[in-house]
Amino acid sequence: MSNDVLSRLAAIIKARRTARPEHSHTRRLLDDAPVKPAKKLGEEAVEVAIAAIAQDKKALVAEAADLLYHLLVVLESRHIALEDVFDELERRMSATDLEQKRRKAAVR
Repeated sequence: MSNDVLSRLAAIIKARRTARPEHSHTRRLLDDAPVKPAKKLGEEAVEVAIAAIAQDKKALVAEAADLLYHLLVVLESRHIALEDVFDELERRMSATDLEQKRRKAAVR
């Protein structure tokens, strides 16, 4: 389900490339790429870190959603498909699984 939500949001962000700038915050970010989206991503990452330490769960969830949105904008600004990120995560999880199997075999 989470991949579906992220994929749908990525598709909306991609569609915003052609929106009228005066009607779309996303379009304005993309127009100023890569600097403005990257800067916003950094700001949101700091806000997530602060919320993780000092604020309640609701604040952290809200900041995490902002961070994911801005990450997707950065990816779109560089024409990187979210699917490429999912593929990389899958590759890393597979590598982790292989490493765990090697460790278990070494113990036996």
